[in-house]
Amino acid sequence: MSKRLKLKTVDFVMYLRKMFYKFASTNARVKGKYVAFQPVVIKGKGQVVFGEHVQIGVVNSPMFYNTYAYIEARTEEATISFGHNVSINNQFTAVSELAIVIKDDVLIGLNCSIYDSNFHDLDKTNRKQTDPSPKKVIIEKNVFIGNNVTILKGVTIGENSVVAAGSIVSKSFPANVLIGGSPAKLIRELN
Repeated sequence: MSKRLKLKTVDFVMYLRKMFYKFASTNARVKGKYVAFQPVVIKGKGQVVFGEHVQIGVVNSPMFYNTYAYIEARTEEATISFGHNVSINNQFTAVSELAIVIKDDVLIGLNCSIYDSNFHDLDKTNRKQTDPSPKKVIIEKNVFIGNNVTILKGVTIGENSVVAAGSIVSKSFPANVLIGGSPAKLIRELN
């Protein structure tokens, strides 16, 4: 098989995967358009809003061929919004019961997850109930989120900040800082 035929076959298979996951998406409250290099599933009863030039998936990056992005605005009140010029690497997850706001010019690395809820009550007697208190997540403009980062409910990451790879962010941080770790801590200020 020639190299050109192999590339066309791979492109066709990826096209079929993207169409399958688009078909599996059940959220009709999507506003705006995005460019999907990787399959994307959008689910839930809430609203998902895309600004201009939102890109999901990176061809020359790990997990391109075998994963997909998962975006769920779970409740009718939930909103997930992406600003303009947002670039998201492969295997991204965002699940909201209230609100996740990703502002303009944000870069999101490989295998990142953002959640605005614990999804289940932390009280052992109510563990099978949904989280009674989801809290909004805000990623301000020009934030760079490294690979394998998890951002939890109630977090705001300030403008121009950088989140180191492998971090678990469970509290808010100001603008122009480098944060990292599990749980994430302030490493230093950025110029």
